[in-house]
Amino acid sequence: MSDDIAFLTALRHDLHAHPELGFEEERTSAIVAKLLEEAGLSVHRGLGGTGVVGTLQVGNGTRAIGLRADMDALAMPEMADRPYKSKVAGKMHACGHDGHTTLLIGAARQLVKARNFSGTVHFIFQPAEEGRGGAKRMVEDGLFRLFPCDAVYGLHNMPGLDTDEIAVVEGPQLASSDSWRVTFRGTGTHGAKPHLGRDPITAMGTFLAALQTIVGRVVDPLQPAVVSACSVQAGDPKALNVIPDLVEIGGTARAYSAKVRDQLEEEIGRLAHGTASMFGIAADYHFQRRIPPVINHPEATARALIAAQDVFGEKVRTSFPPSTAGDDFAFFAGEAPGCYVWLGNGPAMDGALHHNTAYDFNDAAIGPGVRFWARLVECELPAE
Repeated sequence: MSDDIAFLTALRHDLHAHPELGFEEERTSAIVAKLLEEAGLSVHRGLGGTGVVGTLQVGNGTRAIGLRADMDALAMPEMADRPYKSKVAGKMHACGHDGHTTLLIGAARQLVKARNFSGTVHFIFQPAEEGRGGAKRMVEDGLFRLFPCDAVYGLHNMPGLDTDEIAVVEGPQLASSDSWRVTFRGTGTHGAKPHLGRDPITAMGTFLAALQTIVGRVVDPLQPAVVSACSVQAGDPKALNVIPDLVEIGGTARAYSAKVRDQLEEEIGRLAHGTASMFGIAADYHFQRRIPPVINHPEATARALIAAQDVFGEKVRTSFPPSTAGDDFAFFAGEAPGCYVWLGNGPAMDGALHHNTAYDFNDAAIGPGVRFWARLVECELPAE
C-alpha cells in the first residue's frame, strides 16, 4: 500500500493547493470522477451541481451502503507557508475536506483491488458542506432514489486525537445549526431628545442580555444548547447624535435534540417580541432551520465500531464529547441509519484547529483512514 500512500499524499497536496468553495468544485469533482472511472467504478455526476457518486458492486450481496466525503474549501486566507499552500487568494482547505476526499478515493482503489466484500458501495463526494447546503441539494436531486442505501457513514478529521486513534460513539455527534434574525423597529430621533422617539438600541441591550437566560433558565440543564448573537447593525458611527429607527441582530442557535431545537426557536422569538412590547416598539423575527443535529444510529455505530477495532485496536475511543459545530451529513443520516466518526489528525500545532488559517490535514492519517473505510465495507458487506 506504500505506493498508493505516496499517490494519495500527492493527490491531497494537489487538492489543498487548488481549493474551491461550495458548488464551485469543478476541478475537484472532475479529478474525483476521473480517478473513480480509472479504478473501474460506475460514476454519476451532477447531483447537487458538482456532486459525484461512484458505485462499486461486488458479488451477489443485496445490501448497499453509502460512504460520504465532503469536497469544498473555505473563504479564508492560508497564512502558514507550506510547499502546497493554496494558490487561490482568500480560499483554503481549512477543515480537511481535501483529506476526506483523498481518503475515500483511496478506499475505493483498495476495495477494487481486494474485492473482499459482497454488495454495493456508493462513494458519495458531496459539494458545499460549509454552510451552503450541499447534502440537502443532493438529497433533493434524488441521491437516495438513484442510489438506495441501507446505511450511510461519514468521517471527519479531529485535531487533538492521534492519527492512530478514532472515536466511534453512539448518539449526538454534532449540533443542529440554525440562524436567527431580529429587527427592532423604533422611531428615530435626536440623541439629545430621546423622549421624542422610541429607542431600539436600548431595547437591543435588554434583549441581548435576556438571550442568555434561555440556556440558563428555560432549557433543561442536562440538555446542551447554545444561543449566540453574532451580528448587530445599528446607527452610524459618524452620526453619534442620532438614535436610529432600526436595529438588526443576527446569530446562531445550536442543539442536540428536536425538543431543544424547538425551544430555542420559540424562546428567541418570545424574548424579541416581549422586549419590543416592553419598549413600545415593533419586532420582526425570523428563525431559519439550516442543519439538523447529527445523531449516530445504534446499529450503524455498532458495525462501525467493529471495523474501527479491527484497524485501530485499543486506540478506539467509544466516549468522546460531541461538537457544537454542525455538519449537513445530518440530511444523509435522515434518509438511512447513519454513523459519523472522528479520525485523529494529530496534535493541534500552533492552535491550528478547524477553520484556522494555519490548519492542515495530517498526511499521517491517510493510511489509517483508508484502512478504516475499506474495513468498514468488508464488515458491512461480508464476502459470501
